[in-house]
Amino acid sequence: MIYFACMSDKVKILIIRFSSIGDIVLCTPVIRCLKNQVDGDAEIHFLTKEQYRPILEHNPYLDQIHCIDKTTDEVIETLKDLNFDYVIDLHHNLRSARVKSRLQGLSFSFNKLNIQKWLLVNFKMDRMPDVHIVDRYMDTTKALGIENDGQGLDYFLPPNLEAVQLPSNFSSNYQAIVLAATHNTKRPLEKHFQKLVEGIQKPMILIGGKAEEEMGERLAELHPEKVLNMAGKSSLAQSALLIKNSELVITPDTGMMHIAAAFDKPILSIWGNTVPEFGMYPYYAKDSKNKLEIYEVKDLSCRPCSKIGYAKCPKGHFMCMENQDWGELVRRTNS
Repeated sequence: MIYFACMSDKVKILIIRFSSIGDIVLCTPVIRCLKNQVDGDAEIHFLTKEQYRPILEHNPYLDQIHCIDKTTDEVIETLKDLNFDYVIDLHHNLRSARVKSRLQGLSFSFNKLNIQKWLLVNFKMDRMPDVHIVDRYMDTTKALGIENDGQGLDYFLPPNLEAVQLPSNFSSNYQAIVLAATHNTKRPLEKHFQKLVEGIQKPMILIGGKAEEEMGERLAELHPEKVLNMAGKSSLAQSALLIKNSELVITPDTGMMHIAAAFDKPILSIWGNTVPEFGMYPYYAKDSKNKLEIYEVKDLSCRPCSKIGYAKCPKGHFMCMENQDWGELVRRTNS
């Protein structure tokens, strides 16, 4: 364990995680625990991509956010001038290695377990530890004497956020259905979402980006009295607020799933080509009363086919979504 010289010393720490929404949300316990547990005056900085700034800019545990558009050359001189004592590398790639090589602070790097992931994807040999990625992120800070406080994930909304004006029948007790995922093989097809829209009896709000807007409109047109499409019509923060105010969240393995966990929402999590064994399933606070329910097609010889995802199923059959028990998921939401 590393001990800090004096309780009055200012300790400057840089955390590196360039992407993406879910991964950055999963880093928030590290931010909070460092700020609260480091002896002395802890000054916590975060390095990420500019497009992900909104996820962090209202986090009270951060003192400064540094962002890049294309290359770390944009910020490296500024970072050097700050004279960080420690660098916590939660991305651990060539780009983050380049940053560490230019800074003087003592660095600690996240173990990505790439060999174990490769074995699971290519040979279906599960050598992954039964440890959530949040706890593996926290392991990166052990040398500093930092422990997981068990308070789960953080997501802080802008203080003056303009909420989406909802029709009266969607103002409460609605279910949020997330349509978006970065990779197509991680999310259901439109016909699968249609089964949910047809079967679920409660009001539903559809959440996603511009890429999902047209699909959301088609789904909402099926039952406009119970389905409201907000995909492509709300900002990330507004979508997060819709999730916060929902009764239940139905979501594929995507960033909004982790935002839902940060708000301690009950989650029905639908898994396609990726698997929970990678350690990135929803992460709740230790005293949470909410239950995570995972829906996946087990024992497929081709699954997982990737640790991330593809634009389309490499085998062409997409059985990891086609063979989901959509009827059971509908029954669960209506119970």
